Amino acid sequence: MRKYLFLFLLPLLAACASVERLALPAPEALPGQTLTNYAPPPGKRVDHRDWSAFLSRYVAPDAQGVNRVAYGQVSQADRARLDGYLADLQAIDPATLTRDQQLAYWINLYNAVTVDVVLENYPVASIRDIKDGPLSIGPWNRPLVQVAGETLTLNDIEHRIIRPTFNEPRIHYALNCAAVGCPNLMGRAWQAETLERDLAAAERAYINDPRGLRFDERGGLILSKIYIWFREDFGPNEQAVLTYIHTVAEPELRARLHQVQRVKAYKYDWALNEAASGS
Repeated sequence: MRKYLFLFLLPLLAACASVERLALPAPEALPGQTLTNYAPPPGKRVDHRDWSAFLSRYVAPDAQGVNRVAYGQVSQADRARLDGYLADLQAIDPATLTRDQQLAYWINLYNAVTVDVVLENYPVASIRDIKDGPLSIGPWNRPLVQVAGETLTLNDIEHRIIRPTFNEPRIHYALNCAAVGCPNLMGRAWQAETLERDLAAAERAYINDPRGLRFDERGGLILSKIYIWFREDFGPNEQAVLTYIHTVAEPELRARLHQVQRVKAYKYDWALNEAASGS
């Protein structure tokens, strides 16, 4: 009986994840925007030291390797420095940056704004509790920053600037939405000089972590919803996504992947990536 119930529910679970995917903005550039025009090297060096200092002070891994943020411990002085850092980023014209400088800039801006939004609304159990109305599912459509005269939301930065411009699926391991199920918020700022190395490390870490990929007690493959929300960034269909994951999985995990033909379910933990009190 359980077997037949599962077979009945499986299409419903997949359909639910697909509906969430359809609710996301398409990766289409903002009309007429010139924010992602690159500058030739050497570009303009961006000072991310205040953001690195904040991250090193308040971000630390838990026993499971999830990077947690001590939101409740952030001092007023560090809040002010974070606000100053965000103001400095908004004063920069991205067109003065090289491609790698610009990608690091947008990732840091996205992550710092996300942390700032959580701090402004803290305490919350999940970032999705920060709503702008009864139909809101979070703060992603809230105008939060202004860059080169353009007022931007978090969705604008991710879906209308980064995704259509850089054609880099690994940005999904760099952008952090303050959730446990998300790839880790790095404990330092992203930098152009180490961009490739850090993207590769973040990709490898998430795919080989239970948040990215795991098997249930029956051997069914469970993937992060990242791989269905942004499927077109990783491959044209589920099999292409699995092929991609094979290339990054560690040998033991890769061997288990060879034994499955399909994804059983997509899951994601939206609990706030908050450090335990007293840690």
